[in-house]
Amino acid sequence: MSRTDRRRFAAVWAQALMGTSYVPMTSAEVEGRLLGYTDRLVEALLSDPFDPAPGHDVGDDLVAVHFTSADSLARTIDLIGDEFLDVLHLDEGPGWRRRIAALQGSVCTGFVQAARKRTLDEQEAIRQAVLDARDAVEQALRTSEARFRAIFAEAAIGICIADMAGQVLEVNSSLRRILGRPTDELRRMTMHDWLHPADSEGFWRLYEELVRGERDQYRVEKQFTRPDGGRAWTEVIVSLVRGEDGMPLYQVAMVEDVTERKLLQDRLRHQAMHDPLTGLPNRALFMERLTSAMRSRQQGDRVALCYMDLDGFKVINDSLGHHVGDDLLVAVSERLALSVHGEDRLVARMGGDEFVILIEDSPSTEQAIEIADEILDTLIEPIRIGGHELSVSASIGIVEREVHGQSAAELMRDADVTLYWAKAEGKGRWALFDPDRNATEVAQYRLSATMPAALEREEFFVEYQPLVGLREFGVVGVEALARWWHPDLGRLGPDRFISLAEETGLIVPLGRWVLRQACRQAKQWQDEFGDAAPFVSVNLAVRQSRDPNLVADVETILRETDLDPSRLQLELTESAVMGTADEPIETLWALTKMGVRIAIDDFGTGYSNLAYLRHLPVHELKIAGSFMHGLRDPEKADPVDARIVGTLVDLAHTLGLTVTAEGVETHAQARRMAEIGCETGQGYFFARPCSPERIRAFIADHVG
Repeated sequence: MSRTDRRRFAAVWAQALMGTSYVPMTSAEVEGRLLGYTDRLVEALLSDPFDPAPGHDVGDDLVAVHFTSADSLARTIDLIGDEFLDVLHLDEGPGWRRRIAALQGSVCTGFVQAARKRTLDEQEAIRQAVLDARDAVEQALRTSEARFRAIFAEAAIGICIADMAGQVLEVNSSLRRILGRPTDELRRMTMHDWLHPADSEGFWRLYEELVRGERDQYRVEKQFTRPDGGRAWTEVIVSLVRGEDGMPLYQVAMVEDVTERKLLQDRLRHQAMHDPLTGLPNRALFMERLTSAMRSRQQGDRVALCYMDLDGFKVINDSLGHHVGDDLLVAVSERLALSVHGEDRLVARMGGDEFVILIEDSPSTEQAIEIADEILDTLIEPIRIGGHELSVSASIGIVEREVHGQSAAELMRDADVTLYWAKAEGKGRWALFDPDRNATEVAQYRLSATMPAALEREEFFVEYQPLVGLREFGVVGVEALARWWHPDLGRLGPDRFISLAEETGLIVPLGRWVLRQACRQAKQWQDEFGDAAPFVSVNLAVRQSRDPNLVADVETILRETDLDPSRLQLELTESAVMGTADEPIETLWALTKMGVRIAIDDFGTGYSNLAYLRHLPVHELKIAGSFMHGLRDPEKADPVDARIVGTLVDLAHTLGLTVTAEGVETHAQARRMAEIGCETGQGYFFARPCSPERIRAFIADHVG
């Protein structure tokens, strides 16, 4: 904002405030003062990080220079909201709107607090004048009476004097204006006649304590109903006037009309609790309503949440522009408001393209599901915006449960998790919270969180399973298999943690650790059994195979352990190997040139580019164990499985590869695979995965 723009804004502001309050300054002086305030507001709006606190000081200063009327505040707030962004040449985006709303609230807070202090100072002066008047009666009745009458009659706040029985004795003109009643009617009333249904029990408890002389003053907010049906919101201070002997003589009520301030606060609260784009309740109001519902319900009551977001909204926003995205959100919110209505339901926008529906007093999960289906149905018809016909769908997470023992935060957490399930399952649908599934996922998350420390504490260990020749039953190799000895859960197999390690990236350091352990063990067998020692086969996950440091790691570990490279075999899944079809395969060639064997694990279960297989530096195929099930019984062998296995073996032999049959569990399977042409077998028929000591004994028993 240029200096000229700021002066123009200050001039408009000064014009708006003229006539709202009596200010002992010229127009030029007012405009100069407001220019300084404008500078402070601009600096606050553009601050990074944003801090609306200077607005509080501006509100305080407005009161200090005598702009004290509610109209002065209202015009200031309206001007900041309507003109500020235009003068600053800023867009109307929700980010700037939120800053403007916060700045308005800060100005309002500073103004209200300063005005209240000013009023309290006046009230104290009036109360002191009443006491002075009492003392002055004894000294100069006529003089003090004139002074009291002048203060009493001209005070801007309402004043009522009553005896200790509560009978009204005197009222001033301000009180008559506030209550909308004539003096005669008010003098016929007692303090109890001022009772309003909205008054709290504490109001009259404080009054009774004052009448009994147990307190000298109290302050309350109180609502009055005027004869015309209008309502007045007031702040009331009731004080006790005692005689020289300390006994109560009168009670004095000072009533400040805060109706305009209350209405302004309500308007600001509405702005703070509603989304400026769609007009729906926002996250703050939703959480307030949900928290209230959770606190006020009885055991057996239920509540439901439908947490929703739009599928593909980011694509629409990025490709067609934010203005189209905003219009789409408005259209969706209108459909939601029409589809979901009722006193026990609330539709709120949580931010971005996320909406949530609260169902209080939920009768059943079925109703929550019906509401979710209705919402999805309302979005089926395309939405036309600015010449674009947009088809939009949504994903919804549903949580419906008993209120007792739950918190708002727990409900929101579970709804968010369930929304993620719905999106993962294909979008355009709802998902219902499943506590068992959630418990499993939480357990998996906790496992993944503890894995790095587990690796440092050496909680992982390696077991081995032999690869046995199918003709002479000698041990050709052993496969290294990672295990985790969890301090709480005990022994965990790879199905419990390998996928987590891949997701978190820990698979690379874990795989490196397993490789080093396996090579050390293979070196011991090499030293003990010489040429009869088996090679060790280590699995590589996809992420490991793509690790740029893989070749260097293997070379370093072989050098550290002094293991012959031919005694190491690295296993990759079929999908991982075939996934390199359009990528460099220098890593595999580098490992092969080093002397390391390469095997394809679980061959036959993935998508195989057989033409490309002949160009890969592979030494062995390990046929997936799933093909073994049809060959368990030689008399009832599945001819399809036998034909598939035979074809795979022929293919491998054509390419000059050896074949290992995985999952061999019976003697019949071993014999059948030998007849088909497999060189080696692996499975429970020969040995289960076990410790290095037991494998060593197994190797010794099968050395020729």
